[in-house]
Amino acid sequence: MGDVRPEVDVLRVPRRLSPARPTRLLVALAVLLSGCDEPAPAASAAPERRLPAVETEPVAHDADDPAIWVHPDRPGESLILGTDKVAAPGGALVVFGLDGGIRQRIDGLDRPNNIDVEHGIELGGEPADVAVLTERYRHRLRAFRIPRDGGPLVDVSSPTGLDVFAGEPGERSEPMGVALYRRPADGAVFALVSRKAGPEQGYLWQYRLEDDGSGRLRAVKVRELGDAAAGAEIEAVAVDDALGYVYYAEEGRGIHKWHADPDAPGADAELALLGTEGFDGDREGLAIYAPPGGGGYLVACDQLPGASRYRLFDREGPPEAPHDQRLAAVIEGGADETDGLEATAAPLGPGFPAGILVVMNSSGRNFHLHSWQALLTQP
Repeated sequence: MGDVRPEVDVLRVPRRLSPARPTRLLVALAVLLSGCDEPAPAASAAPERRLPAVETEPVAHDADDPAIWVHPDRPGESLILGTDKVAAPGGALVVFGLDGGIRQRIDGLDRPNNIDVEHGIELGGEPADVAVLTERYRHRLRAFRIPRDGGPLVDVSSPTGLDVFAGEPGERSEPMGVALYRRPADGAVFALVSRKAGPEQGYLWQYRLEDDGSGRLRAVKVRELGDAAAGAEIEAVAVDDALGYVYYAEEGRGIHKWHADPDAPGADAELALLGTEGFDGDREGLAIYAPPGGGGYLVACDQLPGASRYRLFDREGPPEAPHDQRLAAVIEGGADETDGLEATAAPLGPGFPAGILVVMNSSGRNFHLHSWQALLTQP
């Protein structure tokens, strides 16, 4: 099925969407940016390739996965967090400003893979913004508190409370992907963790994150979930907090969708398998672009040498088929063999008024920062 292609042009902006969804992508952005119902300008007839707004400084060894922290008071001072994925002592968490400059480097991590950020986790009796990453060779998560003013991150990992995949053999015990979910009903925060290898059922494990009693973060296992083919590899995981779904990418097969809330009705069964056709490379990074007025996209990376592609699926299907999330557009980027990516619709100052898409660039050992406004409008 690898030769089957949906009728979508590979552009920064689609020249033609399916007849059932005319110019929906552009109209959504016009409403988001201007607050009116006027359609956006027509897309160019010729393919247009655009450069990222900013490229970060390179990491020392192997950039892998980004996360975004939105400054609560000064969004233009928000941060990009990325992993430098090698064994200790070279492995690191690297913090960048929106100008691409390195603000902080936390060394000594043992092959940190993926990273995610969540706001408002209760630590020491007060809400905290926390970054959580997987430390693959030590079979655990690591947690870092992000000060409200955007100052240096501080390790708040419970000394023995963040071990994952306990009792699993070999590569089944090595965490790779992680996504954080904040349950709207009670504010409980969970980590959904994938690994280098796993069984056909229960590939991902889910943990509740909580204070260990000393102001540090620990993880308590709540369930196993996720089906996969024999021998599959799963790294990318993303959560849609507002809608309550978790997605994970089985590299050679498709993107799986489950309930993120372990207590939701039907949480023990898969909801959908997306993106089974049209990919030329591995299905890698996943992200959610969720504008405050609704709509938005699930962004999935097609990992390719020289110019990976980012496939945008509708965040929601029609009311009669909510899990029928069709392909809306394909963005061709200049990043090489993108592994991880992240997105936010939060305005991050004049450079990123409709949010940002951050993608890993393998050959540059760095990350590309794209303005959503530039991605979805014509020059």
